Amino acid sequence: MAKKNIIIIGAAGRDFHNFNICFRGNEDYNVVAFTAAQIPDIEGRKYPAELAGNLYPGGIPIYGEEELIKLITDLNVDDCVFSYSDVTYQKAMSVSAIVNAAGANFILLGPGDTMIKSKKPVISVCAVRTGCGKSQTSRRVIELLMEKGLKVVAIRHPMPYGDLVAQKVQRFADVKDLAKYNCTVEEMEEYEPHVVRGNVIYAGVDYEAILREAEVDPNGCDVILWDGGNNDFSFYKSDLSITVTDPHRAGHELKYYPGEVTLRLADVVVINKMDSAAPEDIQTVRESIEKVVPDAIVIDAASPIKVDDPSVIKGKKVLVVEDGPTLTHGGMKIGAGMVAARKFSAAGIIDPRPFTVGKLSETFKIYPNIGTLLPAMGYGEQQLKDLEETINNTECDSVIIGTPIDLNRIINIQKPNTRVYYDLQEIGNPNLEEVIDEFIKKYNL
Repeated sequence: MAKKNIIIIGAAGRDFHNFNICFRGNEDYNVVAFTAAQIPDIEGRKYPAELAGNLYPGGIPIYGEEELIKLITDLNVDDCVFSYSDVTYQKAMSVSAIVNAAGANFILLGPGDTMIKSKKPVISVCAVRTGCGKSQTSRRVIELLMEKGLKVVAIRHPMPYGDLVAQKVQRFADVKDLAKYNCTVEEMEEYEPHVVRGNVIYAGVDYEAILREAEVDPNGCDVILWDGGNNDFSFYKSDLSITVTDPHRAGHELKYYPGEVTLRLADVVVINKMDSAAPEDIQTVRESIEKVVPDAIVIDAASPIKVDDPSVIKGKKVLVVEDGPTLTHGGMKIGAGMVAARKFSAAGIIDPRPFTVGKLSETFKIYPNIGTLLPAMGYGEQQLKDLEETINNTECDSVIIGTPIDLNRIINIQKPNTRVYYDLQEIGNPNLEEVIDEFIKKYNL
């Protein structure tokens, strides 16, 4: 029987995982290419031979997704495996139409073929969209487990944008490790809040190798916490699945792939941001949960904010810098920085678009609906320079930093600025402590 030729359609994350678990070493298939979207400057590289295995001594080329039709024809492709997340059903099926019209099958791999079983109990924290508040939910779960005397190792959904061989397995236990692995801003936004709290977090490319190292972490490991990215479902079989929803984007929980999958897999659903969402939007989310996971435990929650120095905001014309992926992939019009601007009575929001340079100008062309917020883009050294120059160019009184990291540590902001902090706060019962207590009892931890 002839091998099937495969293209994996991705964005430098789930695509590599699907290859590693389903195709690496599988002689029934020949993965001829990856295609990449969403992530700048990833195409033109290779998935290296050191990670691809013995069947691919030359590695596997990565092309831009715009070349998909030509690749299917030129490489005689049988199947295209769609492997990235936080996309509308319209977008997913549009790619399906392109693939089918070019003569190939369009495939979505599910949890059964892609989840790895851990030797430790696993709690997964996922979300129905980027920017729902999954990260602060993960931190809250870790905090509760640590209060019970348990050692928790977090594993983060992949963001391998650099040297893939060097990023095979990454362990972050100190802020210095962020520089050690040349992390992008997006990576730092996810890792830094963990390590500054004393948590160990792993990430990288090979998620079976990552899991096996995490299970024997030198600091100890009683529980694995999967900290999901975008709205992807877990790479690991979960003993407790928590999914975060966002009433600021009510209805999206049933309109995005694979966000609805994460909702349908949930044992616990968190309705976040209830302190700033409209009652009718909260009700829409409740109805969606009741429709698809009526047996799930539903936890009401808020994400209250605080800032270092409210005087930097009050009465000032401010530039608001927000978490990059929340504005771009997530399509949000409001983040923690904007909430802080309103709460602490900013005199006005300055539009950064007249002042952008380089890669940031390109970002606004790709995502024209971002509006008057500035995404903290920093996938490479040039983007960081462009972010610094854009902030310092902008004619404003001060800067609100709504991204989860300390931007002043990596760029030189020459204007008064203040950081925004936010954590998950449950409202009433049931709450996460009750859920974690039951989990600990169930698994004799």
